[in-house]
Amino acid sequence: MPKDLFSNQAGLYAQYRPGYPAGLIEYILSFVPNRIRAWDCATGNGQAAVLLAPYFEKVEATDISEKQISQSIADPAITYSIAEAEKTQFADDSFDLITVAQSYHWFRFDEFFREATRTGKPGSVIAVWGYGLIETGNGLLEKAIRHFYVDVVGKYWDRERKYVDEKYRTVPFAFKKLPSKEFSIVVSWNTGDMVGYLNTWSSVQHYKKANGINPVDEFAGNLKNIWGESDLQSFSFPLFLLLGRNEK
Repeated sequence: MPKDLFSNQAGLYAQYRPGYPAGLIEYILSFVPNRIRAWDCATGNGQAAVLLAPYFEKVEATDISEKQISQSIADPAITYSIAEAEKTQFADDSFDLITVAQSYHWFRFDEFFREATRTGKPGSVIAVWGYGLIETGNGLLEKAIRHFYVDVVGKYWDRERKYVDEKYRTVPFAFKKLPSKEFSIVVSWNTGDMVGYLNTWSSVQHYKKANGINPVDEFAGNLKNIWGESDLQSFSFPLFLLLGRNEK
């Protein structure tokens, strides 16, 4: 069974999850000469799909969560639908590019490899990326975030989270690898943005279910003591990328 960990907070996810840098998409597309159809798998609310739309005649965007799809970003080039990553109704040899943003660690890897190989055209590209724990130049704030991540909600992360902590270096990826590159997502957030983002974490939802309280509430109360004088703080997410070629 696929894991649906984000339906309950789909609205928060759409509002507070960071977007992806244009340089990432441009780098991926440098390996994709033919740009007819793309599949954004586990699209969520379409954050990656909408970045692909200007470059392709058609983008298919799928997710297992109807609530996530209901928050999707409309674009005439994108068709959203409900489907598992490992089993779709797409025809063989359909796609020039298949993308998976911040969700590959939840997949059944062998089954997805077969489905992506089947639905991708010969020579098509598979691009998988994720981002790690948020970073900032404010030492006290970064220490507090890490404490929350490890000590408060650490045991409530699903075991698959380890792949994110390891920057996908250990995740199974059976496609022929292409040269990769690291990127960063940079944002300027106020305290409300930070609180909203933390509430999208699956570990927070597990904590709430187990304990009946939201751990973010206490963290939010402490933010004002460590946030600093500026309303906005600069943050970055280290972004890591796996690129592969369909060699069927």
